[in-house]
Amino acid sequence: MHDNISLLVTLSLIVIFSPYFAKVFKLPTTPVEIIFGSFLGYIGLLHEDHLFELIAEVGFLYLMFIAGTEINLKKLINIKLDLLRKIISYLALLYIFALSFVLYFHLGKIFIVLLPLISVGLVAALVKEYGKTSWLTLSMTAGAIGEVVSIAFLTISGPGLKYGIGSELIATLIHLVIFLALILLLFRVLGLLFWWFPEVSKTLMPDNDNKEQDIRLSMGLFFMLVSAMLYLDLELAFGAFIAGIFIPTFFDHKHHLPEKLGSFGFGFLIPIFFIHIGTSFKLESLLMDGLVQTSLIITFAMILMRVLAALVFTQSLGLRDSVMMGLSHSMPLTLLIAISTLAYNANSIDKLHYFALILASLIQVIVVMVSIKLINIKFPESEVKNV
Repeated sequence: MHDNISLLVTLSLIVIFSPYFAKVFKLPTTPVEIIFGSFLGYIGLLHEDHLFELIAEVGFLYLMFIAGTEINLKKLINIKLDLLRKIISYLALLYIFALSFVLYFHLGKIFIVLLPLISVGLVAALVKEYGKTSWLTLSMTAGAIGEVVSIAFLTISGPGLKYGIGSELIATLIHLVIFLALILLLFRVLGLLFWWFPEVSKTLMPDNDNKEQDIRLSMGLFFMLVSAMLYLDLELAFGAFIAGIFIPTFFDHKHHLPEKLGSFGFGFLIPIFFIHIGTSFKLESLLMDGLVQTSLIITFAMILMRVLAALVFTQSLGLRDSVMMGLSHSMPLTLLIAISTLAYNANSIDKLHYFALILASLIQVIVVMVSIKLINIKFPESEVKNV
C-alpha cells in the first residue's frame, strides 16, 4: 500500500514540476521526464507496477495516435512526384548507411532494421513546441511514410525474432496485408460517402458541440483500431497511428481537434510513458565495460546518417531546415526500445548492446532536442528565409 502511494505521489510531482525544471535548465520537457524517471526509479521512489505499466502503454499508443492526427491522407496521396522521389531516396539512403555501419562494425543483421527506424511520435512533440514550420511539416510527411516502413518491420520482426521464419511469421504477414487492404477500402468508402454527403461528417462531429462528440468519436476510433490490431496480433502502435490519420482526413472542419486531443495527451498520458521509459534504464548498468562508448557510437551514427540523408531536401528546404528535419527523425525512442527488447529476448543481441541501444535512445532525445533548440535560437527561421 505504502509503495503504491509513493509511486502515485512521485508520478504526480514529476508531471507537475517537469515543465518548471525544463524551463530552469532550458531543456525540453520530454528528456527531463525521462531523467527524473531514471533517477527516481534508481533511488526506489518509482517501481514496477501493473497500473503504471498499463498507463504508460496507453500513453505510448496515445502518442502514436496524436502523431497520426498530424497526417492528412488526402494531402499525402496527392504528394508531388518529385517530393515522393526525394522521400524514397531519403529512406533508401538510411538503409544503405545502416548496412554500411553493420558491415564495418561486424554487427548482427537486426541492426539493419534498428538503425534506420523512424517514429513521428516525438516529432509530434516538436510540433507542439515549435508549431507547423516547413521542416516539421515535411518531417511529418516523410516520417509518416518512414514510420509505416518501420512499423511494418516491427510487426514482421516481432514474430520473426520470437518464432523464426515459419508459419507464425507467414500468418502475421497475411494478417498485416488483410488489415492494410481493409483500411484502404474503408478510407475509400468513407471518402466517397463524405464527398457525396458532406453533412455526414458535421453530423458526427458538429461545429456546435456541447456534448464533446468529437472527443468521443476520436476515442472510439482509437480503441477500435487498437482492438483490431490486438485481435490480429499485430503491432498496436500501428493501429493507433492509423486511427489518428482518420481525424484530419475526414473531419478537417474540426481544425482545433488535434490540438484539443494533444492537450490531454501531453498533459497526462504521454508524460507517464516518458517517465516509465526512464525507469526502464537501470543506472547501475552504466558501469558495464564499454557500454557508454558503444551507446555514443550508436547515437552518433543514427543522428549523422539521418542528417546526411536529409540533405536530399536541401533544394526544397535549404541547408538549415534540412538539417533540422534530419535531426527531428533522430529520436525513434519507442520503436528502438521495442525492437531492441524483442531482439534481446530472442537472443539476437547481447546484454551490452541491449543496454547500449536503450541508453542511445535516451541520449538521442536529449542531444537532438537540445540541438534543435540551439539551432533555432542561433539561426531563427525568419532570418534564414530572408537570406
